[in-house]
Amino acid sequence: MTTTPVWVQLTYLAAAVCFILALKGLSGPKTARRGNQLGAVGAAVATVVVFFQKDLDHLPLIIAAIVAGTVLGVVGAYKVQMTQMPQLVALFNGVGGGAAALVALLELDEILSHGAEVSTVIMIATVFTIFVGTVSFAGSMITFSKLQELMTTRPVVFAGLPVAFGGSIVASLVVAVFGVNDPSLFLGIVLALLGLVVGVLLVLPVGGADVPIVISLLNAFTGLSVAAGGYVLSNTLLVVAGTLVGASGTMLTIAMAKGMGRSVTNTLFGALKGGSTLGAGVASDRPVKSVSPEDVGIMLAYANRVIIVPGYGLAVAQAQHTLRELVEVLQSRDIEVDYAIHPVAGRMPGHMNVLLAEAQVPYEQLKEMNDINSEFKNADVALVVGANDVVNPAARTTPSAPIYGMPILNADEARQVVFMKRSMRPGFAGIENELLFDPKTTLLFGDAKETMGKVLNAVKSL
Repeated sequence: MTTTPVWVQLTYLAAAVCFILALKGLSGPKTARRGNQLGAVGAAVATVVVFFQKDLDHLPLIIAAIVAGTVLGVVGAYKVQMTQMPQLVALFNGVGGGAAALVALLELDEILSHGAEVSTVIMIATVFTIFVGTVSFAGSMITFSKLQELMTTRPVVFAGLPVAFGGSIVASLVVAVFGVNDPSLFLGIVLALLGLVVGVLLVLPVGGADVPIVISLLNAFTGLSVAAGGYVLSNTLLVVAGTLVGASGTMLTIAMAKGMGRSVTNTLFGALKGGSTLGAGVASDRPVKSVSPEDVGIMLAYANRVIIVPGYGLAVAQAQHTLRELVEVLQSRDIEVDYAIHPVAGRMPGHMNVLLAEAQVPYEQLKEMNDINSEFKNADVALVVGANDVVNPAARTTPSAPIYGMPILNADEARQVVFMKRSMRPGFAGIENELLFDPKTTLLFGDAKETMGKVLNAVKSL
């Protein structure tokens, strides 16, 4: 085995430190930008040092791939909308897992072609990388397709799905055992194909609010496959980076599941029994009390305490800048205003925080659910902008509801509730919200950006 030069090991150590500091920096809004920059520097250093470590075959192809990846990354970073960030995360997860699996297959072929002796531990790491990497790739592509609405967002269930899923897992384990005992490229490819099947069957039955949780879980899978791939390649940096992603992805998955009032096990396997968080998704025709922008403007202008609940609809309408301006006008009149942020507001944790930070909303105004929930009873108005499931009382009162047990924002405790909605269609969970029909609730229909502008003008005119 070729010994890695000391200077390369030191460079890898520096890159690993960058990754650790990057993860630490991302834990807070004031250090997040620096954290991103440190992570990018670490990745760049790790990539460049490879060109000086040893002679490389197919150098033109490698450079071409790096250039293509750089172009796609830069264009994607500038073009992608904030509302599409979860899809982008899913896509990156999948690409990472698929790349790890391909590298493991190529390394297996390289070892076998030279007739080298392969240790059992290396083979275990190899089959693990191939299987988990392909599961992550296939599953991430399905989550991407669901969020991008390239396929139905509803659970896809067919007769015999649990049997097919369980059979695929068993077949994968059998092939993996044979692959460890008698390594061959053929068995590696078969295992990869089985991993693709398992990834698809794992995510197809998932719908509604479970999709972001599965994205986070697949992110952890990708990290673990990269770490195992680093062991196969004797690359310490890949082991460190993959372990960081795997550990952080696992912690985020647990936190998201907790925020949804669900266990990770229920998220994964409850879908096979129809337990996914997605209802019928049919728009209600029950009567509601609707108002004009001028009426909402009066309610807000004469309030002492206003709590705003932003949701995915706000992001879709790109109304965050107008909302920030409205809040500034209200605060100039000594009205106390805060934003109530649910752990899974938007489509992923932190999604809404980033969206509002983009509009220069002071971070101090963003209150987490546990900090703001006790204050709703003192609020004159709870203004719900493009949110639904995160304020749906069914999570507390209706055991049959798919979101039952999910912690929600106590918007129903405010003296008045205003919903800004495009239509009566339900939220991402696809179930009706009884708060819409409460006597103290009024609805303002229309595009959030347009109606928010009218409400702003109405407040200014008072």
